[in-house]
Amino acid sequence: MKIQLDVALGHLTSRRRQTLVSLSGVVLGVAFFLAVSSLMRGSEKDFLKRMVDNSPHVTVSDEFRNPQPQPAWTAWPDGAVRTNHVKVPNEPRGIRGYRQILEFLEAQPGVRAAPVLQGTAVLNFAGKQQGITLSGVVPAKMRQVTTIDEKFLTGDLEALNATPNGIVIGKGLADKFNLRMGNTLSILSPSGQNRTMKIVGIFRTGIANYDESQTFMMLKRSQGLLDRPNRVNRIIVQMNEPYDSPAIAKEVETKFGYKSVSWIEASEDILSLLLVRNLIMYSVVSAILVVAAFGIYNTISTIVMEKTKDIAILKSMGFHSRDIRLIFLFEGLIVGLIGSGVGLIFGAILMRILGQLEIKAPGMTELVHLPIWWGSEQFVLAAMFAMASCVAAAYLPARKAGRVHPVDILRGAT
Repeated sequence: MKIQLDVALGHLTSRRRQTLVSLSGVVLGVAFFLAVSSLMRGSEKDFLKRMVDNSPHVTVSDEFRNPQPQPAWTAWPDGAVRTNHVKVPNEPRGIRGYRQILEFLEAQPGVRAAPVLQGTAVLNFAGKQQGITLSGVVPAKMRQVTTIDEKFLTGDLEALNATPNGIVIGKGLADKFNLRMGNTLSILSPSGQNRTMKIVGIFRTGIANYDESQTFMMLKRSQGLLDRPNRVNRIIVQMNEPYDSPAIAKEVETKFGYKSVSWIEASEDILSLLLVRNLIMYSVVSAILVVAAFGIYNTISTIVMEKTKDIAILKSMGFHSRDIRLIFLFEGLIVGLIGSGVGLIFGAILMRILGQLEIKAPGMTELVHLPIWWGSEQFVLAAMFAMASCVAAAYLPARKAGRVHPVDILRGAT
């Protein structure tokens, strides 16, 4: 093995320019593989983090995935008669026994849940009106399942506990109506009830539509305003392990019947799009290493052609075909090892530089940093793909060298 390695090193050092070109191709291939993949994976993880952190992992609503069977059809499947145009009694909609669902969810390890009553209302202030989304919440529970506390410019959700008629609004709504902390405004519900509320908090999420329409108040107050006593129509669930959400959603829906949707189910099309994007990205960056592999193939093929007589002499001295193949495979392996090592260092430097760049997108007021993912698996993947490309590029010339017949070569030399 040492002899084959010495011969391989001798071949590479005798053709320094070609070897350096091949090494440069591998180094640049690995470096750009890391830079592009870290950007793409970083943007994917940043997107998922924003989506997962700002959205419920599971949402239980006051709906049913499939219509419930009517008691008459269940009791008398052959004798029940369908009657149309019968007015259904007007009963407040909502999740019945929502406290039992909350207790069940909170008993699960790593699961947090909050009840929400969401409805629409009309905001009146200084003669101006606008439809808003009204969410009745329990502040202590809501803080456990959302990141809304991080978005407050003034005040917080806890202020709702100290002010029974308090309301929290978005900055977009505040700017539109020229509202400030402590101002009072009028809220008119669909049932005709009117309440005077005091602003105790203003938040900004950066989502214009949300900031201009979303408001929060105490759950009890919203139940009275929307005429839904002891009802909620949403249960928001947040988990320590977001990817376990489908199992929890299925268990809740099976046990209580109400429609439970995990964030994975709700975002299935987006996750499919991210998968396709990753496949395209890895195909493109892998092509760089494939191009570099052609440089290695060219270098080793040239060496085989130039060293045909040397190969014949080695075989006549007792070297087997596998020994000759091993020499040229070593050459590809050496280029792959050195190129991967230097490429990983160069790639890490590129990632560090990209991570420090600040970009201000058109129309945005804040600087944005490029999301860089420093996962160890992408370093391993880049090195393994580079090594595989180099060895594969060296295999065909090595196979050709192993088939050299020393008698024919030496006879032609004489």
